[in-house]
Amino acid sequence: MSSSTQPLGGRVAIIGCGSRAAMFVRGVVARTSSRVVAFCEPNSKRAIYYNELLAELGAPTVPVYRPDQFEEMLQKEQVEIVVVTCVDALHDLYIVPALRAGVKVLTEKPMTTDIDKCRRILQTVKETNNHVTVTFNYRYNPVHELVKRTIAEGKIGRVLSVHFEWMLDTVHGADYFRRWHRQKTNSGGLMVHKSGHHFDLVNWWIDSEPEAVAGMGKLAFYGDENGKQHGWARDYVRARGSEEAKKDPFAIHLEKDDTLKRIYADAEGEDGYYRDQNVFAPSIGIEDDMGVMVRYKSGATMTYHLTAYSPWEGYRVAFNGSHGRLELDVVESQFRLAEDQDTLGGLIHGTDALPRAGGATVTLQRLWGKPEQLPIEVDHSAHGGGDIRMLNVLFGPREGEAADTGDASKQSATERDGAMALVVGLLANESFKSEKFMYVKDLSLPL
Repeated sequence: MSSSTQPLGGRVAIIGCGSRAAMFVRGVVARTSSRVVAFCEPNSKRAIYYNELLAELGAPTVPVYRPDQFEEMLQKEQVEIVVVTCVDALHDLYIVPALRAGVKVLTEKPMTTDIDKCRRILQTVKETNNHVTVTFNYRYNPVHELVKRTIAEGKIGRVLSVHFEWMLDTVHGADYFRRWHRQKTNSGGLMVHKSGHHFDLVNWWIDSEPEAVAGMGKLAFYGDENGKQHGWARDYVRARGSEEAKKDPFAIHLEKDDTLKRIYADAEGEDGYYRDQNVFAPSIGIEDDMGVMVRYKSGATMTYHLTAYSPWEGYRVAFNGSHGRLELDVVESQFRLAEDQDTLGGLIHGTDALPRAGGATVTLQRLWGKPEQLPIEVDHSAHGGGDIRMLNVLFGPREGEAADTGDASKQSATERDGAMALVVGLLANESFKSEKFMYVKDLSLPL
């Protein structure tokens, strides 16, 4: 399903200057084999911030291009690699022309947000014989590698079923309901934007692909009606300038984090985008509580649940096999307090360890045997250490570091992997509406 990817080096353009772009900018600058040569971003304030970041890192500032100048940028700046970090629904607008131009494409997950865009990307890959790398960073987490290796070595025999539960807490989970992700037209909903990570992990862990999907999902906690019903509602549109928001533990205050202030609060005059919207406002278009069943080509099945309003953050995964059971338990944050928002400012996820980070355990128990705690390497940096290791694979090691020639070097996800994670989320969304099983074969993907 995945192929080995040689480290990429060359002239890099960053597409989209939101908060996720920072990891790639810092990662490229830290590696001598690559350099940032351009930004493609419609908001000049965000682009200015990132050029100032380049200067702080000791790299030269670069030209900024508007989205309608993308192809001009590819040619004029002799771009060799594009890193797509813009709004999810816009990914295909850059992936497709970059493939046609022969430029290497790295895209943040999800690869895209609907089936027509997915077909367009896959068809372009077929026509050009160029490929997409989807940056599923959780594959590079050392604990997840251990799970993959244990299953691949046959320690529990053939995987027959999987149970997967993921909890987002009231800071991280709430954040999807403050920003552009709260509309499916932008993000595909949490089934696509967030759970796509998890669906990819399962596809990769059990080395199979989905066949059939069914699910139930609802907006159970966030939103106007739920906020009033549960007693959490506050009357404001966005937190900035609101006295009411100061009393809301679910609010984020952009001014308390310099980066978020500069790329969002200071930039909103150009595009009207509010990063700090009320999570209990009307017209939220995504679910916050979702259960899914998946059947795979291997015959294995999965039950999956995502909760976006949990008091703690983490996940539990169990694999039932023909010769035993493997359990993964991870606590990313043990609890949150209302005052955390005042002390954390804009720190949400993916840039550092969450506060009160817990631990992880991997338990192997063969049939007729005692449980065994497998030795693990726990990393509390971004995405469990996945971001750093992924950057080393994609762009080569930093100066003085050795290249990773082990598991991580074989974990890059292709456009097929991106599609197979995406379709589970898309079919789950359809099943929420139809209350029926949905089938991957009916999508007629050009694979």
